[in-house]
Amino acid sequence: MARSKARVYTCCALILLCVIAAIVCIVVLVRRKCPADTFSSAAVAADSGKCSEIGRDILRRGGSAVDGAIAALLCTSVINPQSMGIGGGSIFTVMDSSGKVKIINSRETVPRNFKPDLLKSCPKTFQLVFGSQWIGVPGEIRGYEEAHRLYGKLPWASLFQPAIQLAREGFPIPPVQGRYIPYIDTNQTQPLRKLYSDKDGNLLKTGDIMKFEKLADTFEMIADQGADAFYKGRIAEDLIHDIQEAGGTLTLEDLASYNAIVTDAWDFHLGEYQMYIPPPPAGGIILSLILNILKGYGLKSESLTGQQKILAYHRYAEAFKFANGLKKHIRDPNFSSDKMVRKFIEDSFADHIRSLISSDKARDPQHYNISSYLESMGTSHVSVLAEDGSAVSVTSTINHIFGSKVFSPRTGVILNNELCDFCGRVDDIYPGEQPPSSMAPAVLKSQSKMLVIGSSGGGMITTGIASTLMNHLWFGKSLKDAIDTPVIYVDSQNTLKFEPNFDKNIIQALKDMGHNQGEASNFYNVVNAVEKEDGCICAVSDARKQGQASGY
Repeated sequence: MARSKARVYTCCALILLCVIAAIVCIVVLVRRKCPADTFSSAAVAADSGKCSEIGRDILRRGGSAVDGAIAALLCTSVINPQSMGIGGGSIFTVMDSSGKVKIINSRETVPRNFKPDLLKSCPKTFQLVFGSQWIGVPGEIRGYEEAHRLYGKLPWASLFQPAIQLAREGFPIPPVQGRYIPYIDTNQTQPLRKLYSDKDGNLLKTGDIMKFEKLADTFEMIADQGADAFYKGRIAEDLIHDIQEAGGTLTLEDLASYNAIVTDAWDFHLGEYQMYIPPPPAGGIILSLILNILKGYGLKSESLTGQQKILAYHRYAEAFKFANGLKKHIRDPNFSSDKMVRKFIEDSFADHIRSLISSDKARDPQHYNISSYLESMGTSHVSVLAEDGSAVSVTSTINHIFGSKVFSPRTGVILNNELCDFCGRVDDIYPGEQPPSSMAPAVLKSQSKMLVIGSSGGGMITTGIASTLMNHLWFGKSLKDAIDTPVIYVDSQNTLKFEPNFDKNIIQALKDMGHNQGEASNFYNVVNAVEKEDGCICAVSDARKQGQASGY
C-alpha cells in the first residue's frame, strides 16, 4: 500500500514538473518570437537614449512605471534643459495594472501678483517671448511628488541619483541642446549666458563638456528632504530671491500654496481602443475631436493611393482648422463657466463638424471660426510601459526654448514663460489659473493591445500625435514609420505648412483645392511612444530629436 502511494505521489510530481516545464517552454517560445528590435518585458521612450536607459534601469530594479518616468524626466531636464525642467510643469496620464487611469496635473499657475496689463504685452505674431513677467508658479516637483505618492515603489531619493551624477560630473553637450544655445546670446539674459559660457566668455557648443553643479545641489536637497525643500525651504527662498532680482513677481507664498491636481481621465472610443486623455486645460480634448472627425471617414491603407490620399489629407487639414476655431474654449475649468467643451469628445459633435467639411475645397476663414493665438515650441515627452502592464504618458515643459530665459544662479533652475500661453486665447487671467495647453499625454488600451503615446513641440503636439495615430492605426504603418512620416502643420491662421520631404503632389493638390500654404523654418513635433501587442513591446523615440528608446 505504501509503495502504491509512493508511486502515485511520484507520478503526480513528474506530471507537475512536466506542466511547469511546458509553461516555461511556452514562455520562452513566446519571447523568442518577438522581433529583434522589440522588448519582452518593459520599455521607456524618452527624448534621448541616455534618459531612456535611466528609466529602463529603474524599471529593472523593481521600480514602477511612474518611478521610471520621473527618473527619465529628471535626466531630460539635464540633457534637454531648453525644453523642460523643475522650473516648469507637467501632466501625467497614469494607468495602473488594473486598468484604472488617473491624471496628475502640475501645470504652472498664475502668481498672486502679476502685471495688470500683461496680456497687452503679447506679441501680435509668433516669436520667442522671454522675461520674468511671464513666469508661472512651477509645479513640476509637486507633480513628481504626487505621482510617486500614488504609484511609486522605489525610494524617492533613488530616482534623483542618476540625474545628480549626470549634472555634477558633466557630459558632452548633445547636438539638440547645442542647436539652441545661440538662442540665449543676449545681454538681457546674462545669468543664463554665463551658465553656458566658457572661462573666456564664449558660448559653449555641441561636444563641449557641460556641468549643472548648482542644479545637482538642488536635486540632492529635494531627494533628501522631499518636495517641500523646493516649495517651502532654502531652495524656495533662493529661487524667489533670484526671480525677484530679475524683476519677477513670484513670492514664497505662491510656492508654498502650490498643489498638483489629481483627476479622472476623460476617455472615448477610437476603433478597438479606449483612449484616455487629460481634461482641460490640457490639449487632449482637441486631439480627441480631430481623431473623432477623422475616424468617421473610414480611413485605411487604401486611403494612401491616388485621389484617396489627396482627399484624406484634405479632410485631415480641415479637421485641424475646425479644432483651431474651438481652442478659445479650452480653459482651466476652475476659472471658466464654459460647459461646451465636454461635447468635443462626443461622436455627435464630430459628426456635425464632419458635415461642415466639403470634399472638394477649402473654405473662407470665417467658416472655421478661428481665433489667432501664439504657439510654443518647447516641451518633452516620456512614455513608459512596465512589466505589470501599468503605463505612464507624461509631457513636461518650460514652454519656449529656455522658457523665460530667467536662470536662478542660486538653485540652477531655468524658469518657464508659461503665462504667454494665455496670449490670444483670453482677455483676463486670474491668480491660480493654469494656462491652456497643447499637451496631450495619452494611453490607448484594447483587449489585447496597449499604446502609450505623447508628443512635444508646443502647438505641434497635436499634429505629431494625430499624424502618428492616423498613419499607424488606420493607414497600417509600423509605429516607427508612422512617427517618421512627414507632417502637415495647420497653424493658428489655418495656413498649411509641410515638413521637408512631404509628398509634393499632395502639396500641389491641396493648394489647388484652396488651402493657404506657408513656410516653416523648423518642425518641433516629436513623438515618443511604447506599444505592446502579442506579448512584444515596440518602443520608439522620435528621430527628430535624436532620441532612442530602451527596454528589456
